[in-house]
Amino acid sequence: MEMVFETMQSYRIAYVRQIGPYGSANVEAMDRLKQWAHDQKLLNESAILLGIPQDDPASTPPQQCRYDAAIVMTELEPVHSDAVEMSELSGGEYLICKVRHTAEDMQQAWNEIIPYLQQNHHTLDHTKPVMERYRYQLLKNHFCEICVPVKLV
Repeated sequence: MEMVFETMQSYRIAYVRQIGPYGSANVEAMDRLKQWAHDQKLLNESAILLGIPQDDPASTPPQQCRYDAAIVMTELEPVHSDAVEMSELSGGEYLICKVRHTAEDMQQAWNEIIPYLQQNHHTLDHTKPVMERYRYQLLKNHFCEICVPVKLV
């Protein structure tokens, strides 16, 4: 697994929110977003999709967990739709972990992330969400990126 620190820019996003237990409903939210983005002709090789769990399931009741399936928008793209919401996602320092897009590899990544942060004098920045970032070239090869907000210790 590749890990690198990156200063991520702020993003303007269009998103579909799913409220309830994390799992298959998250996939459905991403499918709804992809259908909308396809209809808007936004799904292309430069598209960046994000999966953003907003709540920690260890401390939030499952029925209240929020998950946003999002696509990065340019400032020039107008959005007139009831199908998506718009928001700004603030940038900052992130640990980017490139992993195979399988449940096993995602879980293994989390086993390695915290020790890696500690070894590199960083900690999680709990003021920002962890994200999964999907870019065309990576997804085509069955990879994604786990984006972990960090700060120096």
